Amino acid sequence: MFRKQTKFYLLAVMLLFGTLVSNAQETVKLSLQDALMMASKNNTNILNSDLDLKIAQKKVWETIASGLPQISGKGSYSHIFKVPTLSFGGKTVLSNSEVPWDPATQSGTMSSLTLSNGESIYLNSEAGTPIELGLKNSTTFDLTLSQLIFSGSYIVGLQATKVYYGLTQQTAEKTRLDVIETVINTYTMIQMAEESKNILSQNLENINKTLYEISEMNKQGFLEKTDVDQLEVTANTIRNAMNQIESNLNMAYRLLKIQLGMEDSEKIELADALESGESLTKSSLELMTETFNVEQNVDYQLIQTSEKAAKLDLDLAKSNFLPTVAGFYNHTEKLKAPAFDFTPKDMIGLSLSLPIFSSGQRMSVLSQKRLALEKAKNTRSLVSSSLMMQASQYQSDLKLKMEHFQNQKKSKELSDVIYQRTLEKYKQGMASSMDLMTSQNQYLSNLTNYYQSIYEVIGAKSKLEKLFNINQDIAN
Repeated sequence: MFRKQTKFYLLAVMLLFGTLVSNAQETVKLSLQDALMMASKNNTNILNSDLDLKIAQKKVWETIASGLPQISGKGSYSHIFKVPTLSFGGKTVLSNSEVPWDPATQSGTMSSLTLSNGESIYLNSEAGTPIELGLKNSTTFDLTLSQLIFSGSYIVGLQATKVYYGLTQQTAEKTRLDVIETVINTYTMIQMAEESKNILSQNLENINKTLYEISEMNKQGFLEKTDVDQLEVTANTIRNAMNQIESNLNMAYRLLKIQLGMEDSEKIELADALESGESLTKSSLELMTETFNVEQNVDYQLIQTSEKAAKLDLDLAKSNFLPTVAGFYNHTEKLKAPAFDFTPKDMIGLSLSLPIFSSGQRMSVLSQKRLALEKAKNTRSLVSSSLMMQASQYQSDLKLKMEHFQNQKKSKELSDVIYQRTLEKYKQGMASSMDLMTSQNQYLSNLTNYYQSIYEVIGAKSKLEKLFNINQDIAN
């Protein structure tokens, strides 16, 4: 009975482990939109930019809180080696006769003064009770409440926090657009490699079929061995190309998984086919006729924010000429107070800090900030002109890439037709192996150029979309 139960548990564990392994190795199918959504949630750069936003939020509150009420507590202990004393309650007696005074029983002093007529006056001073002006050991606790009432730098700081947070948001947006561009390019690269591999695989299958046929014809003496060898060389060329593509695919998939924040052990498969033909032409034409609005460009927005920051720096330099006013309340408690304690328990007051003279230092800083603001304005104007020129250049580049793509598409189709005709002629003995190899190399070359032209068009599109900020609704 025990053995049966043991076998049952072992079988259950094996089945469970097999299920877990199967689930762990399950292939994830991703469309381009899925990939962008995954990157927006898991890409390391985007995650770091999100953390920067949270840090900026905390920084904003840090600045706000510096002008709100501040409460602090302090405790102190002190020991006085010799406590000072003061006598109270003594008396002084003045008489013209000597008052009996016994130094053994009385404290104080007795002195006499002889007048001009020969009479003596006696002054008897008796000491009072000594009182200590403090404690030998004392413990004090202080509670202080402070409140900033007016500060020019604080007012400017509040404005700067908004600009700082806006700058962080724009930087995060730029990071997101960069990630979108890299994911699109990597996704397209994999699509292109997969398409090339499939076409080469089909060609290799046709070549192997033809190789088998001419090998049989060679055995029967209808063809020379050279023709068989030549076709074998062609087949090996295709195999080498496929091996190279497979190696590139492995690296591209690993790169995509890094961009999507996936583990290297996970398996992914692309769900979208390579964009080509009519859809590629249509989307490209729309971009080529799009009007560029520089205000929507994230780089221009960053420059605008930098100019605002320069303006606030100038305001901060101006605020250094203004006074700072603060209020405070202090409460003091002692564990044990001396008999005579002159320290007030509660105190309220105001403090005023007024800059009077700095030997021209503040004016020098103010001049620097004015020049920095002027420089920021010049930079904004330059960036605006550069972006306008860049938009025109990118649109022109996309147009050239589209024309190149159309030409390569025709060349690929024609070289495919030529290759198929030459292959049929070769089977019929109407074309030499050299003719077949030439047409095959021409086809492979045009095929490579065709996919390269697609990649270049999509890359040019991606640049324009990033510049125009057209992808702003993707992966949000």
